[in-house]
Amino acid sequence: MDSLLLAALLAVALLSLLAMGVWVGFSLIAIALLALFVNNNYAIDLVFATTSWGHLTSWSLTALPLFIWMGELLFRANIGQDLFDGLAPWLKRFPGRLLHINVLGSGIFAAVSGSSAATAATIGRMTLPELSKRGYSDNLSIGSLAGSATLGLLIPPSIILIVYGIASEVSIAQLFLAGIIPGLILISLFMLYIALHSLVYPSVQLAETTLLKKRATLTKLIPITLLMLLVIGSIYSGIATPSESAALGVLGALIICYRKNSLSVDLIIQSLITTVKTSTMILFILLGASFLTMAMGFLQIPADLAHWVASKELSATQLLIYLTLVFIVLGLFLDGISIVILTSSILLPLVKQAGFDPIWFGIYLVIVVEMSQITPPVGFNLFVIKGLIQDKSLWLIAKAAFPFFLILISSLVLFYLYPQLVLGLTF
Repeated sequence: MDSLLLAALLAVALLSLLAMGVWVGFSLIAIALLALFVNNNYAIDLVFATTSWGHLTSWSLTALPLFIWMGELLFRANIGQDLFDGLAPWLKRFPGRLLHINVLGSGIFAAVSGSSAATAATIGRMTLPELSKRGYSDNLSIGSLAGSATLGLLIPPSIILIVYGIASEVSIAQLFLAGIIPGLILISLFMLYIALHSLVYPSVQLAETTLLKKRATLTKLIPITLLMLLVIGSIYSGIATPSESAALGVLGALIICYRKNSLSVDLIIQSLITTVKTSTMILFILLGASFLTMAMGFLQIPADLAHWVASKELSATQLLIYLTLVFIVLGLFLDGISIVILTSSILLPLVKQAGFDPIWFGIYLVIVVEMSQITPPVGFNLFVIKGLIQDKSLWLIAKAAFPFFLILISSLVLFYLYPQLVLGLTF
């Protein structure tokens, strides 16, 4: 059987399993087993053991549960309330006013949590009720939160960048550096859209705030700012590796919890339980995707796919357009981590052949995955926000997030035309 036809059949089988509600990890392993049987390779135990040991014993993986734990500790310390109180008085004169807290709060929290879902939940619990109470548009409040929470995937320390770095064997520290400028640009684009929208549809007014009160509220931002500087600064200064900086981040989060009088045995236990659940889910998906990648290698599918794309003589622009469409479709059915793990090792040879830097491609891939976080039916941010506002339908939330989906697409064009915006800090 032609390998490309076999790849298509395996893809259909995988999507069928996912549509039936089979866990992503189990689905990937099942398709890998099917691929090995088709190849008459019955050394399944050896292949599975080798893949498990090779992909789950990397030292870089230790950063993953640590950053997740740090985010859980901050979430339970109600750090979102401090963000709201600290930023609100300074936004009175900006068009859009308190709506910018969704963007700025998400950007700051993303820099210390690395999780899109945790960002949406933490910021949303604080801002959505307050914005609704103050008379702001529900659509813009919900949309700005859904779009801005995706920054948790891009702004370092990003869990998904760690996963991409491990799967594609690219420097995680370099990926973190590459995510800074794109993250700041996206924050600016989101705020610009909110400002322009608010000029056309004026929002409510804020009460006057004295300079003394503004300065007093800044103290609430000091702990999270210091933690951000500790985590990111230790990496970029060369003092610590990403894994070591994650441990420093956990220590800093514990100190913040202690200073806020929220540190308790129950808080630590609950945060660890959630961390274990999230980490094992991600690692199980990583194992399944690695096993499937190994099985597809036996079938020569990646090599044949590379040859097929090469035979089409696609330009770099055409390749990127096709890949973007493919990732958008995948985002309708798979979560972001599954997309990165499943595709990065297969597509990286094609990307390098087309002349794209693997670090640049990692940022591009993460932005496309960000888009999948706000597209139904498997948009994790949409589900998180739906849990916060039960009276809104999932499709209404998706509609509110659509302008920010378009902004993410526009950013891809910008970063393609000016790759130095991504790679400028990595040299």
